[in-house]
This record gives sequence, C-alpha cells and structure tokens, in this order.
Amino acid sequence: MALERYVAICKPLRHPQICTVRHTYILIGFIWFICVGTDICDIFVTMATESLSFFYSNVFCFRPNVFKNPILTYKKQVIDIIHFSCVFLTLVYTYLQIMFAARAVSSEQKSAQRARNTILIHGGQLLLCMLSYISSSVEMVLLIVFPGKTQEIRMANYIVIFIFPRYLSPLIYGVRDKTFRKYLKSYFVCDQHKVGLRRVNHSKEGEK
Repeated sequence: MALERYVAICKPLRHPQICTVRHTYILIGFIWFICVGTDICDIFVTMATESLSFFYSNVFCFRPNVFKNPILTYKKQVIDIIHFSCVFLTLVYTYLQIMFAARAVSSEQKSAQRARNTILIHGGQLLLCMLSYISSSVEMVLLIVFPGKTQEIRMANYIVIFIFPRYLSPLIYGVRDKTFRKYLKSYFVCDQHKVGLRRVNHSKEGEK
C-alpha cells in the first residue's frame, strides 16, 4: 500500500503502467512465497531433527513447543529483524517522499495539511500492522512481568497485535470513502426500515 501511494503521488504518469492487476498478483504471490518459505524450512528442520514419537505426541499449539530447535528460534529472530527493518525503511522513505510531493504541489495550506493527515493515518495503520514482527518479544516480556497469566497474555497479544490493526484499516478506509459511506448508510437505513415493517406486521398478527 505504501509503494502504491508513492507511485500514485510521486510518479502519477507511470502509475497506470506500474500498478496493474498483473503486477499486484505478482507482488502478492511474492509476499506469500516469502512468508510460507520460512515456515516450510522450519517444518523440514523439525522433521529431520525430531524423533518419530514427537509427531505422535500432544503438545500445546504454541510455536516454541512445536519448533523446539534453538537454531529455528535464532532464525526467526533474524528474519523478523530483517522484515521489520525493510518494511520500516520502506514506510519512512515512501511517506517522506509523499509528504514532500504533497507540500510542493499543493498551493493551499489547508490541502497540504489534509494530505499530511491522510499520510499520517496510513503510516499509523501500517505501523500497527508491523507490530506482528515484535509480538513474540512483547509476549516474552509480559510473561516475565505477569507470571502465571500465559493464556490471558497470549489472547490479549493476539487481539491487539494481529486482529485490531487489520480490523481498523478497512474500517477507516471504508468510512472515509464517500461512495462506500453512502451505500453503507443506505444499507443500515434499509435494514431499520425492514425491521420497522416486521414489527408492524408482528403487531398486526398479534391483534388478529
């Protein structure tokens, strides 16, 4: 999303050629390949190092309980640091360029401020999504501070870091879009009208 906004604002003439459906599918496939590739490596290492009895045992569904090899722990930490650094640098570069371009193009201070606020909202949403890279570290610290609250910490960590940012982004984008907001409003109005008609019908049937 950050790269698409960067191309749309800083390179508007090349946006139709760069941000195509085909390129989007390629980028999504590349992201999936990177995410799945690391987990497949962990599975292969676990299959090669663990005994056969391990695969017939019952364990709590928690990553350290399944991938117990110390090498995999170090590998995950290194990969998370690399991913976090790449995404963070991409966000900083693209949004700084977008802010400079919006300030240079916009002649009105109000429009420039509006563009800056929009960019800050997008950046904040993406930074919330980036919390997934440090979720394991946050969970370890909370387990040290609050021992004996393992399930509560993991549940709260999952909701705040994984669910909340992904829920917030489409909600903000949808409410800010005028067309979507219009149809959303009409949908709720129609639903309320239907509920009212149902209540009237039920009351009439009760009187009969």
